[in-house]
Amino acid sequence: MSDVHLGTKGSKAAVLADFLRKHKSDNLFLVGDIVDGWALRKSWYWDQAHNELVQGILHSARSGTAVRLLCGNHDEFLRKWIGHDLGGIQILEEAEHVTADGRRLLVFHGDRFDVVVRSAPWLAHLGDWAYRLLLVVNAGFNFVRRRLGMPYWSLSLFLKQKVKSAVAYLDSFEDAVAREAKERGFDGVVCGHIHKPEIRAVHGILYHNSGDWVESCTALVEELDGRIHLVRWPRDAAAGAAGSADAERHLGTFQPASAFS
Repeated sequence: MSDVHLGTKGSKAAVLADFLRKHKSDNLFLVGDIVDGWALRKSWYWDQAHNELVQGILHSARSGTAVRLLCGNHDEFLRKWIGHDLGGIQILEEAEHVTADGRRLLVFHGDRFDVVVRSAPWLAHLGDWAYRLLLVVNAGFNFVRRRLGMPYWSLSLFLKQKVKSAVAYLDSFEDAVAREAKERGFDGVVCGHIHKPEIRAVHGILYHNSGDWVESCTALVEELDGRIHLVRWPRDAAAGAAGSADAERHLGTFQPASAFS
């Protein structure tokens, strides 16, 4: 999972805590932008749900789950601790994961393949501000929709799918990430960064994007036979995504966890 953006009001920390409370795994990859250092530098926001999520993840690490945090651009301040273990959580730039059926996956956040982040950091910060403003506008719009009995509708997702420049940006990102994994001999790649959950074939390898916990509330879950699912959690809290019954069906091979109790 990735892009939790703790430190912002838009973070669905309570929803993620609920997801992790009900399911445990041998390996937990936090694929970047878990803590939003950009936002925290501007103004401090950290509520009880944020505390409970962090405490739960630390408890999982102490209880035997291998927790790896891969640095992203919003939590780039953690890069000074790459190679270290913080509270049982390994801080890494990237990782390799071998699935139960033997496939090698390259795992990283993906910001280094973002031309805007690399070439024009000021523009990336401007885009982040615009995105957070969009979330505020979208929240008001969806408040009205809920009162009218209508489902959630994501303005940011609509723009990503309909604005040609946005589509081209997403396609170029996915292309660059997939090429990197293929050139290095991996069977697939797992990333985050662009807040677009997806599993599809790109350049002959399997591209996985874990989405985010701001709007999509999605995670990638590997079953005991190596199959990987994209899970949305749950309908009433995850921006109109598939309901908790669907999520629990996909997660049938996972066991109930007590780490967050």
